[in-house]
Amino acid sequence: MEEALGSIVGEVVVKTSEVVCGPLYSRIKNIFKYRSNLNVLKEKMKSLAAFRDDVKNETERSRREGKALRTQVIEWLKEVEELLLEVDQIQAVQVSRCSLKIYRMSREVTKKLTETERLLEAGNSHTGNVAINCSAPTAVEHIPGPSIQDQTTASKNLAETMDLLSNPKVRRIGIWGMGGIGKTTLVRNLNNKLKSNSSMQPFGIVIWATVSKNFDMKKVQTQIAERLDLELKKGESAERLARRLYQRLEHEENFLLILDDVWEKIDLDLLGIPPLEVHTGSKIIFTTRSRDVCRYMRTDVDVKVDCLNEEEAWQLFSSNAGEVVMSERFRPLAEAVARECCGLPLAIIIVGAAMRGKIKAELWKHALNELQRSMPCTGGVEDEVFKPLKWSYDSLQGKNIKPCFLYCSLFPEDFSIAISELLQCWLAEGLLDEQENYEDSVNRGITLIENLKDACLLEDGAHKDTVKMHDVVRDVAIWISSSLSEDGCKFLVRSGMGLSMIKATELSDSLKRVSFTNNKIRTLPDCMINCSEASTLLLQGNFSVDRIPEKFLEGFEALKVLNIGGTRIRSLPLSLPQLGQLRALLLKDCHYLVDLTPLERLSRLEVLDLCETPINELPIGMKNLSNLRQLNLSRTHFLKTIQAGIISNLSNLEVLDMTNSGFQFSVKGAVEEDQTTFEELLCLQRLLVLFINLVRFPCLSYKDLSWIKRLRRFQLLIGSSYKDVSVQSTHDKTVTIGGFDLSGEQIGGLLKNASSLLLNDCLGVKEMLEQLVTKSNHSFAGLKSLTIANYNSSLLPLGGCAARSDLLPNLEELHLEHLSHICSISELFGHLGLKFLRLKLIEVTGCAKMRSLLNCDSPIHSLPNLEEIRVSFCLKLAQLFDHHSMQNMGRDPVVPNLRTLKLENLPKLISLCRDGEAWPRLEQVDVIKCNLLRKLPLTEQNAETIKQISGESPWWDSLEWDADKTKISLQPYFHPADPDRSSSLTSVKRTRKRRSTLTPP
Repeated sequence: MEEALGSIVGEVVVKTSEVVCGPLYSRIKNIFKYRSNLNVLKEKMKSLAAFRDDVKNETERSRREGKALRTQVIEWLKEVEELLLEVDQIQAVQVSRCSLKIYRMSREVTKKLTETERLLEAGNSHTGNVAINCSAPTAVEHIPGPSIQDQTTASKNLAETMDLLSNPKVRRIGIWGMGGIGKTTLVRNLNNKLKSNSSMQPFGIVIWATVSKNFDMKKVQTQIAERLDLELKKGESAERLARRLYQRLEHEENFLLILDDVWEKIDLDLLGIPPLEVHTGSKIIFTTRSRDVCRYMRTDVDVKVDCLNEEEAWQLFSSNAGEVVMSERFRPLAEAVARECCGLPLAIIIVGAAMRGKIKAELWKHALNELQRSMPCTGGVEDEVFKPLKWSYDSLQGKNIKPCFLYCSLFPEDFSIAISELLQCWLAEGLLDEQENYEDSVNRGITLIENLKDACLLEDGAHKDTVKMHDVVRDVAIWISSSLSEDGCKFLVRSGMGLSMIKATELSDSLKRVSFTNNKIRTLPDCMINCSEASTLLLQGNFSVDRIPEKFLEGFEALKVLNIGGTRIRSLPLSLPQLGQLRALLLKDCHYLVDLTPLERLSRLEVLDLCETPINELPIGMKNLSNLRQLNLSRTHFLKTIQAGIISNLSNLEVLDMTNSGFQFSVKGAVEEDQTTFEELLCLQRLLVLFINLVRFPCLSYKDLSWIKRLRRFQLLIGSSYKDVSVQSTHDKTVTIGGFDLSGEQIGGLLKNASSLLLNDCLGVKEMLEQLVTKSNHSFAGLKSLTIANYNSSLLPLGGCAARSDLLPNLEELHLEHLSHICSISELFGHLGLKFLRLKLIEVTGCAKMRSLLNCDSPIHSLPNLEEIRVSFCLKLAQLFDHHSMQNMGRDPVVPNLRTLKLENLPKLISLCRDGEAWPRLEQVDVIKCNLLRKLPLTEQNAETIKQISGESPWWDSLEWDADKTKISLQPYFHPADPDRSSSLTSVKRTRKRRSTLTPP
């Protein structure tokens, strides 16, 4: 009974205590479990974080595959990230023994533990089910188009562009080239390569949008939005759509945007594209016909697309023309037709397709004839080739740039047009501002040419300072100028067609410009020609023409440009003075022309080119040509007489070029009174470019020196000997002195305004240098090139005449040729105080007593800016740099920036520099017949800069290296040289007569 009662009472007490003390009991229980729950939470959070990483990886793969992520997965990932952050905050709380704080934290831990378990359970349902296969765009969409798999040129461009996509420093890529060249095909193939090879596809999405000539912002935005599966809203403004595109692209980890056929600058911010500088990993590719667009869009790299080579062009043509071109009967014609397309893919495809299946030879011959005449052979060619290319022409902006472009079509197919000749014609035609002086008009003309190059409507010619037109572009220009001219005046272009005669019926009053350049014409029509509107007539290059009939020119009354150069004419027609509007008369290479009598009435003439003519005097009537601006008498080897008063009356003359002329100017009093003198040149206040020969030094006053200072370019050849000098000056202001005794001459005045000085076969050089030191109060800062050649005396200075400072502080080139007594270029320091701080090139040849190139003694220890050394035929040269008195000094290289080293026929050369010295930027080394040289300044550390080493194989095999690895790493860059061939080339160079490259542009 007692036991039962005790049990009942105990039970009542427990129940009562639970009711009364329940909250307190729960708190105590949570406090005891806080530590254990926190440890459990930590472990479960690790599992959740790992689970999250797996799901994120799966979602990333799904994005690349173009799948749409499930909303639940996106929300789950968001909740997990938030929970992880909250748990981190809980773990960071420092808990004291205060039971109240422990209680609060215990409740939070318990709550987060419950959420963690829920998210882990929910995550299990997402595994393998993070996305659906619809709604989201695929990462890359295939774009139909021709393959470039078998085209070497295009494949090379594709590989280059693919490499740029993996370069993190490149964000904007420009693909540019002429219309129809294959820019769109290139980027289509790039897009499809990314599609086919997912391992090479680093972008979340690749977006393609075609811009086209008439840029429509909303249209381009719509293409991008549709690619992103972004809903388009009716009536939405471009600004609003740009904001939504921006927000959508911000969520892409990285994207590639391809904007095809861009014609003008596009504001990417207004388009809705996030800044690539912030959105790292994303890139944009532009295709355009204009290099300027690449500049405006601030591209990092530009890839120019070139034409197909001949083999590629034939493969493309034959694939479009079909089996007919494989027959022996049609293949020669088909190959000729294909060549007329000149590697332009668009033209090849259109013409090939147009000729597909045509089995009549007459059709092929007709097509070939039409293409040779620059006419579209089919409607397809006109619509799909000529008209698209005309868009580039229509887009040209700037004063007179369109007529300047069309003018280039007057020259023959694939012809390199001399820029100087082109500018002369443009100036005479009024296409350049006639109020500008020569230099400004040349600068304007060069700018026009560069703009046309950037628009892919002109390209560099085969020779320096020339340009040419791609044949198909030329065809389009002829098509425009012969049928679509805006002013109603047409061109007649029959240049380079092998014509033997001119059909008078082809000439009419509707013609603006006429060209029969480079044909085989024998005689010109001896009748009145009705071409009263023609401003240009080009007949040059018809060597068989020996006479210009009097009546022929009478109908060309409006002519401004007449070119009859390269013909056999002996005299000018008496009808020439009737051309009262003539501005340019071009007679270059008329090797039989001796009579110039009709010139005096051409009062408006501005350009007269008599280069390479056999004239022996200038007719007295030339003094009437007061508007003449350019007179070219270069290579007039037989010119001996210029009457007094002719030169001084050419008051508007800006350019006088008498390079390699037989006439030499003398000073007043040294020639007969009826002959011109140097003093007449001083009357020409507008003269800017002057190339002449002088018998002797002119006596120049202070006023005369200011006249020379005004010249923008000049070359003064003084003396009578210009023999055996291989150096050619490329500087704007050159003084060349040959065969002259300099000991009593003062040339300081000339040197103050010169950029290049060449002394050849002169006496008294040492005395002249000493005079410069003793009588000059300042340096010759403008002189950048010094050449001394064929001097047989010592250059060692007399005691006490050394310069106190560097007289040539900006010297960049030093050329020494056949100096019989010089032992080192250090000898020049004694005269001129040269420190060679800016010297970039040293060239020494034939200096028989030279033992070292430079004595690296005080004050010259190094040549910090030297980039190239050329030394040859110095038979006693033992070392390049003599460090004999510097053995204990540092090991810094004497030429830290040298890139090119060329050594030839130095039989005693043993060393280049100190043992162990390395030249860190050396790229090219050529060594011929220097058999004692055993070491190069190359080590394992700087070998990677080398691009080429050439020399005889036995010499290469005998070289000593700092390590075996050095030779092994350099072996691929070694090219065995033929010493006999190299020596013969040098011999040719040494005996070549000096001919200036300073001809007007």
